[in-house]
Amino acid sequence: MHEVSFEEALAKIAVRDLRYQPEAYLFVREALDHTQKIVAKDARGRIRHVTGQELLAGIRDFALQQFGPMTKMVLEEWGVRCCSDFGEIVFNMIEVKWLAKTDKDTRTDFQAGYDFDEAFRQPFLPKGKQTVQAPEAKP
Repeated sequence: MHEVSFEEALAKIAVRDLRYQPEAYLFVREALDHTQKIVAKDARGRIRHVTGQELLAGIRDFALQQFGPMTKMVLEEWGVRCCSDFGEIVFNMIEVKWLAKTDKDTRTDFQAGYDFDEAFRQPFLPKGKQTVQAPEAKP
């Protein structure tokens, strides 16, 4: 079977969906590799399937390592503004056979992710500027 190259996959995706920059697809692929190295080895050391939630955690970790405080800005530049965008990217890659899925995998796996401000901005704010629940106003 012919393995789909990055360029072939992007060309096929671009025909149907131009919401995300090519860098976003490459980043998700690299984040998947990162995630597999960390969480996706079974007892025999073989790589196993990664769930949507595991991939989201791996994406967050990898993004913060790669881009630090610039993470949110970089992702937004690529058209990625929430976790469901990662799901759209993953499923675009599945549709062109650049990634594989199981019968249990769905786009909704990426909807219950994290808030981008909390995940990518909060870790870099000074302690006094981090979001704190305001006390309720007394009548």
